[in-house]
Amino acid sequence: MRLPDLRRIWRNVGLRMQPTNLTRTQRQNFLYTQADALGVGLVMAMHPFLPVFMARLGATNQQVGLLTAIPGFSGLALGLLMARFLETRTSIVPWYTGVRFVRLIGYGLIGVASLLIRSEQVIPLLLVLWFLLSIPAALLSVTYSVLMNAIAGPKGRFALLSRRWSTIGVTGAVMTVVAGQILDRLPFPLNYQLAFVGFAAVGASISFSASRRIKITDAPARPPRPLEAPLAERLKAYVGRILGERRFVAIVVKRSVYIFGSNLVTPLFALYYVRVLEATDAQISVIATVQKAILLVGYFVWTRLRDVRGSRFVLLSTTLAMSLYPALTAGTRRVAWMVVLVGVGAVFQAGLNLVFFDELMKTVPTEHAPTFVAVSKSLEHLLAIVGPILSTSLTGFIGLSGALLLGAAVRFCGFGLFLFGGKGKGQAA
Repeated sequence: MRLPDLRRIWRNVGLRMQPTNLTRTQRQNFLYTQADALGVGLVMAMHPFLPVFMARLGATNQQVGLLTAIPGFSGLALGLLMARFLETRTSIVPWYTGVRFVRLIGYGLIGVASLLIRSEQVIPLLLVLWFLLSIPAALLSVTYSVLMNAIAGPKGRFALLSRRWSTIGVTGAVMTVVAGQILDRLPFPLNYQLAFVGFAAVGASISFSASRRIKITDAPARPPRPLEAPLAERLKAYVGRILGERRFVAIVVKRSVYIFGSNLVTPLFALYYVRVLEATDAQISVIATVQKAILLVGYFVWTRLRDVRGSRFVLLSTTLAMSLYPALTAGTRRVAWMVVLVGVGAVFQAGLNLVFFDELMKTVPTEHAPTFVAVSKSLEHLLAIVGPILSTSLTGFIGLSGALLLGAAVRFCGFGLFLFGGKGKGQAA
């Protein structure tokens, strides 16, 4: 099949995935966003194997926890500075395209680095490399939210993100199977090295080619704020602006409690698969494939349930279900049951992904979107530092199952805040 034929097929499929009543530019943006998601999904098929790779190289629980926490350090240190920088740009598309490419190609650099460095030095080197890659990732976390909101607007966020994440899910599900076969058939560590390099090279190229074609209306660049005022006054004005948006503060506080519980358990799943379930690479690829495939179903289901039952129903249902997920994982001792549990959890995780983004962006002032998104992200980064380090350190005292139960308890507290924390106008909770 010729390349033009493939492009025609992709264009036709992409048009069918778009909502109706869009302008020509919006349709093109939706199409390029899905193509970008295709490249992202291809690379991210290898993401679940990164902590597994570290564990099989002999990394300690704390080193795997540090791997999960590292992006939080850069995000916390640089998030607000990058938001200030972005508010002075007329367009964020080039910045999104550039940092997305660096982030994706970084997985290939991990494969190359582990291939060239001696085994006793490889884990410290990978941690350093992951830290360097977290710097553009900090900018990406802000540009992504602002760009998706600019493309879709308030009425199109669920539609755009459900389609985008469905594309990532389908691509990831298929390519995770391919990755599992590569990892199972080649000797370690060459299998991981080749997979990281190959997936990153192809996926990053696709993402770059598509995302650079996105077009949004350029905003007038805001000149940097003068720095003549004393630092204390500038900080007071900054904090006052944030606290003045009460709906924003309320949703961020509730989200933060729940996200802290999620950060406690994030690094534990890979460790649990390897050290408790004793799963093979092929079995781990099945777990990851099922998760990505069922996410696709979840995005479809929750988009329609939100239209029928409203955002509050989606929010409470998903936060409650995902609060139970780590606890159920802690009680699982067979890979087959873990696959079933992952599939059920993925349905609710899809709704949680959609509603968390949508509820936050409802409260963000459009004229200061980068700053408010950066504030939320900075708090998330702080929790992403503390959570994984704390939980993996506690495993020496309470075990992996105990740490999973702790994370489940914190998530449940977050669910309680959404349930009883009051409901403002226009908010789900």
